[in-house]
Amino acid sequence: MKTFSTAPGPERARDIPCPVCGSFRRRPFRDCGTFSFQRCRDCGHAHQNPQPVFEDLRERYRGEYFSYERENEDNFFRLMLLGFQDIRFPLWEGRAREMGAFLDIGCATGRLLEHFQSRGWRVQGVEICEDSARYGIRTRGVPIFIGPLEEADFGEGSFSLIHLSHLIEHVPDPAGLLDRVYRLLVPGGTAVIVTPNRGGLQARLLREKWRSCIADHLHLFHRRGLSRLVRASGFRILEVHTWGGLARGLAPSWLKKPLDDGAKIFGFGDVMLFWVRK
Repeated sequence: MKTFSTAPGPERARDIPCPVCGSFRRRPFRDCGTFSFQRCRDCGHAHQNPQPVFEDLRERYRGEYFSYERENEDNFFRLMLLGFQDIRFPLWEGRAREMGAFLDIGCATGRLLEHFQSRGWRVQGVEICEDSARYGIRTRGVPIFIGPLEEADFGEGSFSLIHLSHLIEHVPDPAGLLDRVYRLLVPGGTAVIVTPNRGGLQARLLREKWRSCIADHLHLFHRRGLSRLVRASGFRILEVHTWGGLARGLAPSWLKKPLDDGAKIFGFGDVMLFWVRK
């Protein structure tokens, strides 16, 4: 089953260069019917082209999207905590908390913000879906800026830890996003970036039917391309982890566990986590 995606309405679109290297040399990669991904001939990055303009794209993130986020927040929260577990978060949390605040970009209903706040962090969220943000503000008492990150008036060096879970593949300008994240971090601060892994087993096997080949994903990253992007913004990569060998229903139970274990060991998981430092 594919990840939830809003059905695009009439939208303007524009031809774009590769967001990773700037090249206009590309070839078809995945044809998904009403939209398609192209692959850069120079660096290999896969992205939607033509790409919807942002003013139209942001209209997708409304009531239906909020319902999806609200219904799945428990599972998403569990997965995010597992990601932090992979990078041994309790061992360095105390020092990071003393250095600055926690920023969750694409914080949805604020579940992770609430958790960090309960652990003594100063927290801030950013969320483009107004319904999700207002729900988090109202029910969880956490501060959430409603809109894209570039419209938020945060001072440089305001945060010691920034979290972006399943966010970077949605934004038109991932390089600009990472540059902004870099400036917002204190020296020595870290960011946790989670995104689907185009180099994973599921993506390679399922191709257009891969669950992350959806209209809301403007980019399909693999490890090499995302590594290039984060380094270009000035980050040092601390660790990269992947998880998810095959989704439930795609493999018998006796095969799923060894594939899931192998995905963590050998890096062919369906989702990847980059832990990077300024």
